[in-house]
Amino acid sequence: MHPVVTTALVTVAAALFAITLVVINHRIVRRLGRRSVLLAELATHAHRPMLVAATVAAIQFAVRFSTGYGVGEPWRRTTLHLLVLATIAFCAWLVGAVLLAMEDTTLARFRVDVPDNRHARRLHTQVVMLRRVTIAVIVLLTVGVMLMTFPAVRGIGASLLASAGVIGVVAALAAQSVLGNVIAGLQLAFSDAVRIDDVVVVEGEWGRIEELTLSYVVLHIWDDRRLILPTSYFTTKPFQNWTRTRAAVLGTAEFDLDWSVPVQAMREELRRLVESTDLWDGRVCVLQVTEATGGTVRLRALVSAADSPSLWDLRCLVREHLVRWVRDQRPTALPRWRAEVGDGRELLDWLDLRRRPAGDVRVADADRAPDDARELDGDPPDDARLFGGGAEGEARASVFVGRDETTGPDRRQQD
Repeated sequence: MHPVVTTALVTVAAALFAITLVVINHRIVRRLGRRSVLLAELATHAHRPMLVAATVAAIQFAVRFSTGYGVGEPWRRTTLHLLVLATIAFCAWLVGAVLLAMEDTTLARFRVDVPDNRHARRLHTQVVMLRRVTIAVIVLLTVGVMLMTFPAVRGIGASLLASAGVIGVVAALAAQSVLGNVIAGLQLAFSDAVRIDDVVVVEGEWGRIEELTLSYVVLHIWDDRRLILPTSYFTTKPFQNWTRTRAAVLGTAEFDLDWSVPVQAMREELRRLVESTDLWDGRVCVLQVTEATGGTVRLRALVSAADSPSLWDLRCLVREHLVRWVRDQRPTALPRWRAEVGDGRELLDWLDLRRRPAGDVRVADADRAPDDARELDGDPPDDARLFGGGAEGEARASVFVGRDETTGPDRRQQD
């Protein structure tokens, strides 16, 4: 029989044998995958690269052992070299598929579509970073091994190793920013400073971390824009992370009103509003006067929500409702400028109580709720205190209070 025909028959037989083994192995693994997530992922991701790598390897061995060294030596050498390169490439594909299947198995154990997903998002961020590094390393090693199969490359390998120090310094200087971003990306992944799906405020923009790579971070802004930032930005500049420890956040709505505004009545209206909506998480509902200068008083409504989207809607709802309430129920509390003219002694009728007739009730007194009078005489109610008035407020106050020196051990010994 002609050597070429023999080689072709042996090659076809080896390829069929390899394909048969891979198909049988795939069916066994897929059946076992009903009980194992890892085997199921391997059956899904590694079947095709395993089939191609085994077939190419079988063809290589068939050509190598079915052809002699005497006849067709250039053809044989070129064919075997190409088959070796293909075997290396497809084996690298197989290794990458196995590693990706293992990573997907790890991610499947931690769901991110649940309310308390901080740990899962942290793990997803780290695994995604490791996946990108793994693929890059496999590609570099594969290219290096394929180049080493060429005799010319092996011959200059010693000289390349001798000058590796100089080349490394030049490459490091040329790729300083790239390497800095890569190191910053790894730092972000393992320092837990920012994770995928974290809500952050960067450069005055509020959005969600949509993608985190080794070189850049994609911020999905609330109005569907995308802000692309280098990873080194998050390690060199300050930014706000609203979901660093938990998703629940606080928000404010401020109002500049006249001094005659009934604070307690407005506080009770705020309480009725938040209790009637599902946007409020039931933690914080406080109305306080934060400033009283320039002819107006500034009232700050502080409310809480389970997450930042709910907080945004809740703040807008509070503004809209309280603006309508002041306009309809307390129009005298709307911001205004006053101009009063007195006599030469700067005496005004409304300041002189002796000139006020019996039964004269001013507008401010008429608008004042009964609770406002009690508020001026005693302690403010619980919903007027941010740092106190309840378990939540006391816990918040304890975070911002340092060590009490008067109750320290030295002080007790002196007493």
